[in-house]
Amino acid sequence: MHITNLNPETNIGASAWMLEIEGHRLLMDAGTHPKREGREGMPLYSKVKDLDVDAIAITHCHHDHVGTLPIAQRYFPKAHVLMTELSYFLVERVLHNSVNVMIRQRDELGIKEYPLYTHDEIDESAHLFQGFRYNREIEWASFEKVKRGQRSPTLEFLDAGHALGSAGIMVRGQHQTVFYTGDVCFHDQTILKAARFEDVKADVMIMETTRGNRATPTGFTREAEIEKLAEAIQRVQARKGCILIPVFALGRTQEILALLSLLMQAGKVRKQPIYIGGLGRVFTEIYDLQAHRAHRNHTNLRLTEALNLTVLEKGQAERMKLSDAKIFVVTAGMMSEKTAAHDLGLRMVGDERHAIFFVGYADPETAGGRLKAAKHGEEFMFSPSGGMATRKCELEDFDLTAHANREDLLDFVGQVSPKTILLGHGDEDSRLWFEQQINARHPKIKVIQPQPGVRVEA
Repeated sequence: MHITNLNPETNIGASAWMLEIEGHRLLMDAGTHPKREGREGMPLYSKVKDLDVDAIAITHCHHDHVGTLPIAQRYFPKAHVLMTELSYFLVERVLHNSVNVMIRQRDELGIKEYPLYTHDEIDESAHLFQGFRYNREIEWASFEKVKRGQRSPTLEFLDAGHALGSAGIMVRGQHQTVFYTGDVCFHDQTILKAARFEDVKADVMIMETTRGNRATPTGFTREAEIEKLAEAIQRVQARKGCILIPVFALGRTQEILALLSLLMQAGKVRKQPIYIGGLGRVFTEIYDLQAHRAHRNHTNLRLTEALNLTVLEKGQAERMKLSDAKIFVVTAGMMSEKTAAHDLGLRMVGDERHAIFFVGYADPETAGGRLKAAKHGEEFMFSPSGGMATRKCELEDFDLTAHANREDLLDFVGQVSPKTILLGHGDEDSRLWFEQQINARHPKIKVIQPQPGVRVEA
């Protein structure tokens, strides 16, 4: 078995792994790097462009895992694209939105390479997308190879509990097995229940390490964090301030909307309109429509019925009145430029009445990350387009992550008991923590931190 990490960097970036097993090849994920523009943000497809790839398997529909799928299909035109049935309902909308964003960035930022693919290209290749239920074993090798007498390896999607449709991928060959966690969550969220990886055993494991640099505080509970959020909302609204919660359109938006709905039902937050973005509304409707297929809590909760959702029109975030204790649950989660979260944040950051509440990761080099690092009363660079700002607003960071805590992932390593483990999807200090802990607890497991584009034997 050989595995190549195609992420152009060693941190959280463009997730893509080339698996070569028993004469067959599978590309797992086809992401785009969230901090790189143009072709610099693509996986290293040039390293594997001459390979005959049988299939492409997608763990979930976040951009860092699926954002360059049409480009991967150019390189490997014979490969069918496999994903969960829930991801199947999402993937085309995600990709079409990516085209719209790239066109806007081309026009506004002068990135001539954009768009990297077109709406027509998505439509013309979508017939190769196939959606499967969780826990179904799938033969994915090409018919020609199987016809020549090679036994086909199988693939199975296991519920990862991270976002709607998210999955870990179990690949079984004749002699070896490999398990790719994708992004995984081992605790229940507001809507989605925890990952169902209970019986996973594999010779080789590829594991995310997102929270390896973040210890879980003693006594921490998600329930207590939710209470803190409810109290913070009440505090801000008592002084008639507005609240901005920057979120990703898929997953985080729906989790926070569900949380607000339950808090309103319990009388802990007053009932009022919630302002969201258009794409967040689209994915929220899909969460509602596919509730019967998802492994979730509150199966009868329909967010579009339980909440008075108001979609922000284009440019409205820049001109609407910031009064009446409004609540905004809008993209982007890292407050990147040319988004509602960025424009609202820039208007709210200098006013002590208002509050900005983070509920997920924000890269230090983004507007959200720079805001998180700014002390009260400190001037800082908000963004190239927004310029300098002085932080006077209330700022809170609530740990409502959709990623597994590092202690749970370390326990999972012991459960799977692989001979070899490859660490990815994490910053250097996160991967180093896992390597040290695995070496100390499981000295017989070989730990590899694969470098970009390097083919390793596992």
